[in-house]
Amino acid sequence: MNDTLPGPCTILTVTRRATAVVKAHAPLDALPQAQRRMRATLGAALPKLDVGVIGAGCTLWHPPVEGRLAMEAGVLVARSFEPEGEVVPSALPAGRAAHFLLRGAFEGLPKAWQTLFDWCDEQDLELAGTNWEIYGDDPTQPQAMLYALLK
Repeated sequence: MNDTLPGPCTILTVTRRATAVVKAHAPLDALPQAQRRMRATLGAALPKLDVGVIGAGCTLWHPPVEGRLAMEAGVLVARSFEPEGEVVPSALPAGRAAHFLLRGAFEGLPKAWQTLFDWCDEQDLELAGTNWEIYGDDPTQPQAMLYALLK
């Protein structure tokens, strides 16, 4: 079976990837502030953990409920670990996922997600309600890989 469909979006089979995260239910109008707080908490705890940080930042999220977004801001790690304060082990899921690559400023994320979700709708793909972003590590060329788990 060919997992690539026409257009800028594709379907990929992804494997489970371990993460170290800070979890939150953030109000939609405060997402940037919540992300900054979560990443600062994560950054302070990572040096104390023996997790084999792979380096790529990530955010897993579920569709908003009552104006709040359930999210996990974190990094990819090589192995699981014991929780350290708010930093807990988690994972990005395995399965089939719709994928879109955003190249450019992260301010483009809402439009990029809309592009991916519109494409999924056009392809009659059923979303599972678990979405995530993995960020590139070159600050001079920002990019985010967007994934929407499929049923």
